[in-house]
Amino acid sequence: MKTSPIVNVHEAKTHLSKLLSRVEAGEEIVIARAGKPCARLVPYVPAATRRMPGRFRGVTIPPEFFDPLPDDELAAWEGE
Repeated sequence: MKTSPIVNVHEAKTHLSKLLSRVEAGEEIVIARAGKPCARLVPYVPAATRRMPGRFRGVTIPPEFFDPLPDDELAAWEGE
């Protein structure tokens, strides 16, 4: 298991842009105050979009969608 590099607060403030580039590349960095870890920089992962109930309310499927398939197309679906 690979350990995260530890960076002190002063170095983190001085080189924040470089640290962010490393984090964007997938690296995890621990920030320490007086040698004691106090924070962790990790890549941002956006939350999944929330489902919207009723989003397709009022959308209808035309009745011909449910017509039986022609024999040749049905055979193709069944692998024949």
